[in-house]
Amino acid sequence: MKFPCRLDKFVSHVSELPRSKVKIGIKKGLAVVNGDKINKADHTVQQDDLVEWEGSQLVYLGKRYYMLNKPTGYVCANQDDLHPTVFELLDEPNLKDFHVAGRLDLDTTGLVLITNDGDWSHQITSPKKQKYKTYLVETQEALTEEALEQLRRGVALHNEKNLTQPAIAEQLDKYSLRLSICEGKYHQVKRMLAAVGNKVVELHRENVAGIELDAQLAVGEYRLLSEDEVNIINAR
Repeated sequence: MKFPCRLDKFVSHVSELPRSKVKIGIKKGLAVVNGDKINKADHTVQQDDLVEWEGSQLVYLGKRYYMLNKPTGYVCANQDDLHPTVFELLDEPNLKDFHVAGRLDLDTTGLVLITNDGDWSHQITSPKKQKYKTYLVETQEALTEEALEQLRRGVALHNEKNLTQPAIAEQLDKYSLRLSICEGKYHQVKRMLAAVGNKVVELHRENVAGIELDAQLAVGEYRLLSEDEVNIINAR
């Protein structure tokens, strides 16, 4: 939410009441701003104003940043008709303005960042910012040094004109690697492995732009980012 804003918009956003119902309530005198009863829906509200609705203070929580340990079977969308969304795992108010900063596929697990700060998430998702995302990859076929070198140089994806940006590829064992990429193309990791003659069977994201998935978070759990974690994004 941007300030200054209309009173009806503020009340609707914080209370999660329909705006039409809020406008009726304002006319009835249910809104008080800085001690004064306000009857106009278009009254201007500043961020530091004290707003009450039906005798209870409404508090705008401001910009918020969460990390989630995503399970399989959840989509990184605000709404979906076929699958549950990651937002159903968050028990927080006023989530309608939130979005995922870098989506994961339905069957991919691990670190998801969720925020209502568009400028912050742009730092993560813009290709120009060169923010690396790191994945643990389990493959169907044994990895070869030739395939790893191809990933490090950049590979040609199907229906793409240019090679991918060079990746950081570290082999962990015969069938697994840690892969870091600074792009966010559709199904990119899966397509990169396909381009070198292999197939991804499990994919887990453990790091986004220097923010590490908290090892204490069980699958499906989330927490607020620390101030230091939030600042990592803007510092790089």
